[in-house]
Amino acid sequence: MRTSCFVLFTSVLILTACQSKSSNTAPKLISGQCYSGANIYTALDATPQINAVAVKDGVITFAGNSASEDWCTTHAGDHPAIVELGDNGMYPGFTDAHGHFIGIGLRELTLNLEGTKSIADLRDKLKTAVRGAEPDATLYGRGWIETHWPEDRFPNRGDLDDIAPNIPLILERADGHAVVVNSAALLAAGITRDTESPFGGDILKDETGEPTGMLIDKASNLVASLMPANDDIRIQTAMKKASDLYASRGWTNIHSMSFDPNAVKMIKTAASTGDVNIRVYVSTDIENGFDTSVFSNNSDNANLITRRSIKLFSDGALGSRGAALINPYDDDPDNVGLMLTTYEDIMPVLLSALKDGVQVNTHAIGDKANRMVLDWYAEAFAAVPTAERAVVDPRWRIEHSQILALEDIPRFSDLGVIPSMQPSHAIGDLHFAVDRIGPNRLAGGYAWRSLIDSGSIIAGGTDAPVEVGDTRIEFYAAVHRKDLKGYSNESWYPSQKVTRQEALKMFTAWPAYAAFEEDRLGTIEVGKAADFTIFDRDIMTIPAPEILEVETVMTIVNGKTVFSAE
Repeated sequence: MRTSCFVLFTSVLILTACQSKSSNTAPKLISGQCYSGANIYTALDATPQINAVAVKDGVITFAGNSASEDWCTTHAGDHPAIVELGDNGMYPGFTDAHGHFIGIGLRELTLNLEGTKSIADLRDKLKTAVRGAEPDATLYGRGWIETHWPEDRFPNRGDLDDIAPNIPLILERADGHAVVVNSAALLAAGITRDTESPFGGDILKDETGEPTGMLIDKASNLVASLMPANDDIRIQTAMKKASDLYASRGWTNIHSMSFDPNAVKMIKTAASTGDVNIRVYVSTDIENGFDTSVFSNNSDNANLITRRSIKLFSDGALGSRGAALINPYDDDPDNVGLMLTTYEDIMPVLLSALKDGVQVNTHAIGDKANRMVLDWYAEAFAAVPTAERAVVDPRWRIEHSQILALEDIPRFSDLGVIPSMQPSHAIGDLHFAVDRIGPNRLAGGYAWRSLIDSGSIIAGGTDAPVEVGDTRIEFYAAVHRKDLKGYSNESWYPSQKVTRQEALKMFTAWPAYAAFEEDRLGTIEVGKAADFTIFDRDIMTIPAPEILEVETVMTIVNGKTVFSAE
């Protein structure tokens, strides 16, 4: 007998399938996988680092330090694929605990304004796009954000009209909480100087009382009928693009917020056909009502798609001055932001969800919005005793938890409410946040350290396509709390950064808990699903700026390689 090893994958790491066989015996099918290397991180505090992992049938069967020569075949079967990690780092599969899955895919299919440097740059991009646009179609784009622009202002219809005088332009701000439109769009939507702003929205007007073209939060609904339609084929294409893109970045899972309830069946079908090959935890919108019975059958056959939560909104965004504040904006003293819901509207939903075991995830940015959501949650918890709840521990979340009054920080832990936060928001927003609310209120802004020290866990996410959706940027931001060029100052409260072990848990173990999936996901330990992210360097030890340079080598879901960088 002799040993034969045939190479399946060659990059920085070596993956071989080895077996003992006679010279005239064909190779047998691989039974499992074994991973070995010094840089395997479990996200467990008791045993944070190990050197060997075995997988069989998509489940981890060994996780520890190999003590015998036959540990691999003992735990992975007779013919395992063997992965020698070398200097690569292996981690539990990274989870984006707050993104917009379909929106990520649609960003790849539409006019992407991400990275626009100025109004002049915006105009240049529009000129190119308009030349290729259909003559009778609305041109839609997304991704601009003005906070770094030299013009130091929002764009307006005057910036757009000469480029597209006849077709409607709708250009969505990166945060999704504002749009700028041209005069053709205002005319088509019937928006004039006499149009009143809807509840939860604002039509910005110039000194003469005419609309500027900027529509904040729910005012953007006034042009919704002009938007290009997303038919089933376009949505299916977007899902596949989002899945492929996220796998290439090392994500094995995304908690998809504001998901269209009508697309749940579609994404389950996409998972069954292989068009979606990462996990998606669906948190659906309820604008058209919701039926709690749909939550009882919430997983597909491969356990990739789960639905058990709803997404609510309490306020807008800080950048567009729609975040609801206790005191006015420093740079807009007559403005305290926008509440997008009322007690009367939200409380029946909270009580129903608590009784039926539906998780509630509510958007809150400003300190007033966060306080009100905490108050509403507390009232609902008090009104529905545990004996009347379908789930004793509801694990309700506040999405963003961005600007907090200091006295409200311990309330998250006291109530069992999970702050779901996006580190990249801090390193982008803090360039303008001090202008919006001043340094004193920023003591409770993006307060990861204070929340953890008060007893909370943080589910880490990206808010893509608002942000890029990059594993590296989020991890870097959490542990370094500096912008991508290495800049920060005392107004950024550098003491609010977290340790690398905490950052790892923010994107692995803690999102699993925040989705009721800690029994099968989030850590590398026996019995859990074989979801792994492998980078070409050890992000737990390299200098922080180098985190931004690492590359994804492999992304593995249920023991299956869904991305490999050949």
